[in-house]
Amino acid sequence: MSDTSGLITPALVDLHLAPQDKSEALRALAQRLVAEGRVTDLDGFLADIAAREAQAPTGMGDGIGIPHCRSPHVTRPSLAFGRSARGVDFDAPDGRPADLVFMIAAPAGADDTHLQILAALARRLMDPAFTGALRDAESPGAVAALVNGEEAPAAAPKETAPAQTAAAGGGLRLVAVTSCPTGIAHTYMAAKALELAAARVGARIQVETQGSAGTTPLAPEVIAAADAVILAHDVEVRDRARFAGKPTVDVGVKAAVNRADDLIAQAAGLVTGTGSGAGAGARAAVAPVTAPSAPTGEHWAQRLRTYLMTGVSYMIPFVAAGGLLIALAFAIGGYRIASAPSVLGHFDWTSSHSWAAMLFQTGKTSFGFLVPVLSGYIAWAVADRAALAAGIAGGAVSVAVGAGFLGGIVSGLAAGFLVLWMIRWNVPRAIRGIMPVVVIPLLSVAAVGFLMFVLVGSPIASAMNGLTDWLNGLSGSNAVLLGVLLGAMMAFDMGGPLNKVAYTFAAGALTAAGTTPDAGSLKVMAAVMAAGMTPPLGMALATVVRRRLFTPEERENGKAAWVLGASFITEGAIPFAAADPLRVIPANMVGSMTAGGLVMAFGSTLRAPHGGIWVLPLIGSPFLYLVAVVAGTVVTTAVVVVLKGMRKAVAQAAPDAVVAEQELVGA
Repeated sequence: MSDTSGLITPALVDLHLAPQDKSEALRALAQRLVAEGRVTDLDGFLADIAAREAQAPTGMGDGIGIPHCRSPHVTRPSLAFGRSARGVDFDAPDGRPADLVFMIAAPAGADDTHLQILAALARRLMDPAFTGALRDAESPGAVAALVNGEEAPAAAPKETAPAQTAAAGGGLRLVAVTSCPTGIAHTYMAAKALELAAARVGARIQVETQGSAGTTPLAPEVIAAADAVILAHDVEVRDRARFAGKPTVDVGVKAAVNRADDLIAQAAGLVTGTGSGAGAGARAAVAPVTAPSAPTGEHWAQRLRTYLMTGVSYMIPFVAAGGLLIALAFAIGGYRIASAPSVLGHFDWTSSHSWAAMLFQTGKTSFGFLVPVLSGYIAWAVADRAALAAGIAGGAVSVAVGAGFLGGIVSGLAAGFLVLWMIRWNVPRAIRGIMPVVVIPLLSVAAVGFLMFVLVGSPIASAMNGLTDWLNGLSGSNAVLLGVLLGAMMAFDMGGPLNKVAYTFAAGALTAAGTTPDAGSLKVMAAVMAAGMTPPLGMALATVVRRRLFTPEERENGKAAWVLGASFITEGAIPFAAADPLRVIPANMVGSMTAGGLVMAFGSTLRAPHGGIWVLPLIGSPFLYLVAVVAGTVVTTAVVVVLKGMRKAVAQAAPDAVVAEQELVGA
């Protein structure tokens, strides 16, 4: 196969991999890459591999592990292979240790190459003949020839297909979509499994892989000609409305990997259940659409988090643009600029007051989109494009009734699940084509409008007003405790869900802040930004004061962390946490809790939702704010140095103890 040609040589194959744990297995394979000149820095490359492992398990099940990464220490796309008799635990979903380990190394920036390698390899791993040949190979050269496509594996015996599927297989036309959270391995393994299962019963199938290596959408005429649809996904299927009215099997992506034959049988059963076979007549009779509402591969709480984080990610640019414009307007024209008349027809090119008013009114207009965008893209994450209209309209109603960002969350979820239900209606063919463009928007917008105007808008608005009054009234120990809590959330996952919850809370409060210079909402925003700056700053300082505790790669990351931390980009600390989470994450949390609590105690305020030290002129009590950030940075550095120093001491003490014991025995 050309996608993998030349990736591996016999020197990169270890047929007797015998590690004590996963880290030893990774090091053994990485050393082969170093010896062949394909990796320039062993420790740096292993740190990049560890960072990828920390994101999600790379155990694929069925005894296969695929550790992989992009790294600046890789000179060319490469593959190292290890076969282990005892197995290596890669946290596979079936709990089976991996006896076949594929380490994929790609140069930094080689995104297409890296993802194409993974996609091609993942598809081949679904072929029992391929994995069986790898388990039986007697020499490294034979393995390299198999992986590079220079030698074809012996054909595996065909399995007997289920009777029901075989009966309905002739002429059956299917389409499928596969997707997984990372968009790499399971996406393509599921696609290959479905293709193989369809071939076993003589069915025709075309699969759209919505993965990281790019997506080629199914042609409309292919969808129209299909008898049934299989959706195997752990993230929302993009443009799902294309399949409205088709008999549909809706499952998690792992179901397609592990039981593709059953899914083909289910799809065939939906078609034959209409009473007219698998042809066009069956589609005209309109088989009922299956209604499992969610893939089985992900817990409902994880899916809810995904919906909310999608809305937040689209909302943040509006928050940043609007908030910074408003902050600049206050810096130029003072807090009274909020009551300036519209610049439409009253703009003076030579007046700073007019420029300040223009900035304020533009920023305020941008803020006006914040809740509708949040609501619209929450709905989009739940039910795709068909839900956008109801979600955005619901968010606009939320603003109109004063329900704010809490109302936007409610309206977005309501719109999404309502449209998801409507998509699955069994409707006559005559109106199927206008469902996503007329019927669904009309009914869903009306329903969500009724929900927000009549049922839940007023109670949520009262809650928002109460939240604003509470924030404005915070003082003393209550304010400090809130700052400490928000600091812990900002540092725990450094850009992950908890971090985003804390940031969204602060940004939502910021939108409700009045023009009072010391409003409690402004203190919350200041505390969150200070707490988000300290983790990368603390790690950067630690690499300076105790260089020997960090690898060369980490010391290089420390240089970038100075700028990232100063710019309020908490993710700058992620490489350190990925390499040593048990020491780095607690240190980050203690430092951020210190910074957040001090900011609330000092009463510093911030109208800008982002910017770090670059918006220092827009911060109330800027000197005390800097004191809080410096204190948090120093605390982070002190804690991580102590924890890493303890690890070094233990590691050095162990060999000394062994030597002493040997001398005692010899005496």
